[in-house]
Parts: sequence; C-alpha cells; structure tokens
Amino acid sequence: MPRLAYLGPEGTFTEEALRLLDPTAERLPCATVSAALNAARTGDADGAVVPLENSIEGAITTTLDEFAWGEPLLITAELLLPVQFSLLARPGTEIPHIKRVYTHPAAITQCRAFISRELPDAVVVAAPSTAAAAQEVSLPGSPYDAAIAARIAGEHYGLVEVAGGIGDRSDTVTRFVKVSRSGPLPEPTGSDRTTLVVFLADDHPGALLEMLTEFSVRGVNLTRIESRPTRNGIGRYFFHFDFEGHVADARVGEALAGLHRICGEVRFLGSYPRADGVAPKIKRGTGDAEFAEAGEWLARIRAGEL
Repeated sequence: MPRLAYLGPEGTFTEEALRLLDPTAERLPCATVSAALNAARTGDADGAVVPLENSIEGAITTTLDEFAWGEPLLITAELLLPVQFSLLARPGTEIPHIKRVYTHPAAITQCRAFISRELPDAVVVAAPSTAAAAQEVSLPGSPYDAAIAARIAGEHYGLVEVAGGIGDRSDTVTRFVKVSRSGPLPEPTGSDRTTLVVFLADDHPGALLEMLTEFSVRGVNLTRIESRPTRNGIGRYFFHFDFEGHVADARVGEALAGLHRICGEVRFLGSYPRADGVAPKIKRGTGDAEFAEAGEWLARIRAGEL
C-alpha cells in the first residue's frame, strides 16, 4: 500500500483529491506543499498529491517553484476537483457573531463577494490551509469565530455549516497532481499531457518566440504557460509549460529535443493521462507515421538513393 503525502491536516481539498486518485493509499498529512513534496523526495512517502492550478486564481506558485528549484519529481497523474466552500463555526454561532475568520488565502480570493456582502466588518486572517483553519476554530479559546473550508473539514473537527456554497463561482475547479520520484512513465493513452520547466540560455529579443516555435512547427498545442522569476533580478524569468501529448509521441519528442538545443535547461516533469480525457487534434504532417516516413525519406537522401 503506497504512502502519499499531502497538504494537511485532515479535511483539506488535497486530502479529498488524494482519496480519489488513490483510495487505498496511506495518507501522510504535511504542514505545507513544500513539506509534502520533500516527503516524496526523501522517501518518507512514496509520492505526494499537491494542487497545481485553480480555475479562478490560476497557478499555485508554491508548487510551480518547488517543481523548478527542488530535486526533480515526476508527475504521474492529475485530477480536476470541483471546489465548494462553506463557512464553518462552533455550534450555536450565527453570522452576526462572526468577527474574525480564518482561512487559506486561496479561499479568501474565491469567496470575496460573500465576505464583502455577509461579513463586511469581519477581519479575515490567512491560514496555512482551509483544514488547518477549521482545526484552529474548533479549539477551546480560539481567537477565530469561523473558518472557510470544505464541508468535510467541519465533519472532522466538529464544526457546523453556517453557510454553504459561498464561493463566488459554483463551477470552480482545482487541478491536483500526483508525483513520485523518477521511474517509469505512464504509458501513452492518446489523451495525455506533458509538463516542463524551461530556462532561457540568455535573454535576447525573440527568446520566448523561439521556444514557442518549437511547439508550433510540430503541431503541439499548449494548455498552460506561466512565467516565474529566476531570483536573479527584476525582469528575468523562466517558464512552465503544459501541452497536449506524450513524450513518446514523435511531435512531442522532437519539440523537447528542439528546446534542449536552444535553452539553458529543460526540466521534464512528466507525461501522464489527462483528467478530462480530451484527445489532441493532430495537425496534418505531425502524426507519428508522418514523422517516421519523413525520417525514412531523409535516410534515403543521405544514402544517395534519389
């Protein structure tokens, strides 16, 4: 039975994602995303489940930076989890009683309209996770009157739901990924995603266009691009890419090889099945058979077989 680390404590959305990705796994709650990933790196866990991006606020920058700077890990699976927030409090608490709210910064962003409308005078304080917020509110003498968290967190910590479905949008989704140390890749399914971190060799006009061209000319469709600071001064960035396809696909393999030739560093983070099951549209001239035929044609030319 694998042991998987996740952003804890019990009752986080990450725990819910872990349960769906691997129902049989032993769960190891960690205080931060970094701690969960480090548990996978050191062998304290066989892998980890962490949030990567949200449909409202975008990328989870802590996760992006861990993938870029930490010891390499391999993404092996992803999950799209609908996110519903609740206002949780100790039994007997009503909205007029709530003056201090504790929750994760992402929940603050995603519940801004409810907070402004229903809790205009409340002080909202950032917590390490939504479940940690619920756990704190449940303690005797807690300085907080309520937490914004998943309903399951209230069940874990004995809180009641004062208000449910308080997110600004009802269709909010968070993308979670399962990672492990280096090993065999998941087999291609025909509906896959590949993730990279790419560092420029040097900063010059057209550097980003050169990278994008490696994808474009081979018919590789990007699904996400993020820039993050290199920590070496203002205006210096590296890039995260998600794109359709598996590294075993000829068009994807050639795009990676092209990036390797022109970039300072290319960190491969994995090829794995897409959670939404969407298959890429293969542009004419970019299928595996067409790459193979072109290679055979070139070999004949080089052999003088005109």
